[in-house]
Amino acid sequence: MLGTMQDWELRVSALIDYAAREHATREIVTHWADGTRTRTNWATVRSDALKMVQALRRLDIYPGDRIATLGMNHARHLVSWFGATGAGCVLHTVNPRLFDDQLDYIINHARDRVLLYDAAFQPLVDRMKSRWPTIEHYICFDSADHAPAFEDWIGSEDGAAIWSPGEERQNCMLCYTSGTTGHPKAVLYTHRSNVLHTLATIAPACLAVEPRSCVLPIVPMFHANNWGLPWSSAATGAKMVYSQVNDPAVLCDLMTSEGVSHVGGVPTVWFSLFQHLDDAGQDMPPIKVALSGGSAVPASVVARLMRAGVRVMQAWGMTETSPIATVTWEPPEWDDMSFDEQVAYKSTQGRGICGSEVRIVSLDDNTRKLPRDGVTSGALQVRGPWTVRRYFGDNEDAVGAGQWFDTGDVATISPDGVLKLTDRTKDVIKSGGEWISSVELENAAVSHPDVLEAAAIGVSHPRWGERPILIVVKRPGSAVSQKILCEFMSSRVAKWSLPDAVEFVASIPHTGTGKISKKDLRAQYQDYRLPE
Repeated sequence: MLGTMQDWELRVSALIDYAAREHATREIVTHWADGTRTRTNWATVRSDALKMVQALRRLDIYPGDRIATLGMNHARHLVSWFGATGAGCVLHTVNPRLFDDQLDYIINHARDRVLLYDAAFQPLVDRMKSRWPTIEHYICFDSADHAPAFEDWIGSEDGAAIWSPGEERQNCMLCYTSGTTGHPKAVLYTHRSNVLHTLATIAPACLAVEPRSCVLPIVPMFHANNWGLPWSSAATGAKMVYSQVNDPAVLCDLMTSEGVSHVGGVPTVWFSLFQHLDDAGQDMPPIKVALSGGSAVPASVVARLMRAGVRVMQAWGMTETSPIATVTWEPPEWDDMSFDEQVAYKSTQGRGICGSEVRIVSLDDNTRKLPRDGVTSGALQVRGPWTVRRYFGDNEDAVGAGQWFDTGDVATISPDGVLKLTDRTKDVIKSGGEWISSVELENAAVSHPDVLEAAAIGVSHPRWGERPILIVVKRPGSAVSQKILCEFMSSRVAKWSLPDAVEFVASIPHTGTGKISKKDLRAQYQDYRLPE
């Protein structure tokens, strides 16, 4: 027997319809690279998105076609999210930090037909055009010098259109992983998965976005579904603030002048913000919620934010989980915990949100379920309605519906469900038959006030198989040494896991999504010989 409730398809176009209807004048602010600042609102974003639907149809672009964007964070990019998906097309957010061969692969693999891009990436576009035969139309978000300008392109339309109808399980967005091994892999989101992810993440125990919120996503719009923040902000009518540049001074000014309450960024963002505040002698801007993810957030970062009165919401997830799966929502005993206990909890990856389930299994065979005892480490698996079932273009399913997806992370889970990442399966260091967590070493190192960034990798050892070394970027003018750092770390990690060597460097390589590139470090230090 079927129920008697109305049967609505869950599509992301309903999110912008709601925002424009109930929060029409709520602002969308953009700080552009030239220093200017423009303002629009949810009603105008919807109107412009409908104009984009019309403009796409004039180009003979139809539902299912892929629309690529090569842009930073700004309101026109936001319009394209709702315009492309509202036309029934698949929005493909391209990471401009990828290497040319990767850009060649993903554009052709996706078979994109239209590319919308920032003028700053004109040299990249000119360099790659001959390698992108599927792209028929180029539109520039912010200039008319080399291609039709976005506002001119949609400006000739009247917006008297309707969203493309369709089922909720139709595809709407395409994100590629950073490709740390082999080619990047494509995650194809559906309308349904994005809407369900949105409804889960706007809860007070997750991102806590609501109509009074002012959201500044520092995480790029091309990275991991922009953490779902465009969808969740529309679903609540929150004000949004975007910056086309990620200069810490600009970001801090935006936080203060625009009344930002929620800031979303990876740990390296917080490092750079803190360094700017220290150099300028400024206090933390009066934000309320710090959303962080991408990699484990060190306790020192958590403590500094909490001392400034900021609610830290560390999340764990990945492109394949849309991306949020767990969050450090406060437990019932929160008010009875000491400050140090609260910091320790917020330094974990938190607990699963409703709709996302995690477990750990044995590293050896990835099938034997391990206990939730907070001690045993295992390969982390996840499942849920916004977790990938298979990669786009794969002939075989990665996992079936309801089955578990291997994340590539190593973690522990406590009896009350608290997830703590200890490593990546390919980054864990096996020394003398024992596992050493590179993440634990890195977090211990960056807790030292003179360490800006640290990365731990394993190198060959004739007796132990592998031993850890630590690559460190120290604060300018610092006198920190290997001896000082290891003595500092000895109270934070087991002595047998301390690095056998510390290499001080000017910089550490990062992937296109801002994470430390262990692959590059391992290649750089593959012939490294430990001191006798």
